[in-house]
Amino acid sequence: MKILWILLFPLFFLFSFSVSKHPYHVGSVEINYNQKSKTFEITGRFFLDDLENGLNNKYGKSLHFNDPKFKTQLNEAIKNYASEYFKLKTNNKFLNVNFVGYEEDHESVNVYLESEKVDNPKKIEAAVSFLYNLFDDQINIIHVIVNGERKSEKLTYPNRYLFQQY
Repeated sequence: MKILWILLFPLFFLFSFSVSKHPYHVGSVEINYNQKSKTFEITGRFFLDDLENGLNNKYGKSLHFNDPKFKTQLNEAIKNYASEYFKLKTNNKFLNVNFVGYEEDHESVNVYLESEKVDNPKKIEAAVSFLYNLFDDQINIIHVIVNGERKSEKLTYPNRYLFQQY
């Protein structure tokens, strides 16, 4: 039994290390126009450790997800971070985007934002640079959905701008 453990331990160590560190820095942002509320509902999805490191790097703090004592500080940090790294413009007008909240699980964080009301968006422009302050290989996949029509684009550091016409 001891010999089996000695043989399997290196494999266990290698597997656990590879699971905890992911080789790609990828996030996604969905910008969905809600016709009823006339607002854009935005959901950003990021690896938990990447967002945690991005916030700590940006604000020089030691904040931790999956720890309830940091909830208030994380809300404030994510709100400020999102306001700096996400801008939305439609029909040549910048929109106010409000932080709604976030949800976390063991490996990812969903960040929720909502824009002010806007009628009939035809031209959507966005500046999305989540985690660009941390990784020079960050990729953000952006989905824009207006009136059921979905358009997607990949933004790779340092490119942060996207333009969609509906």
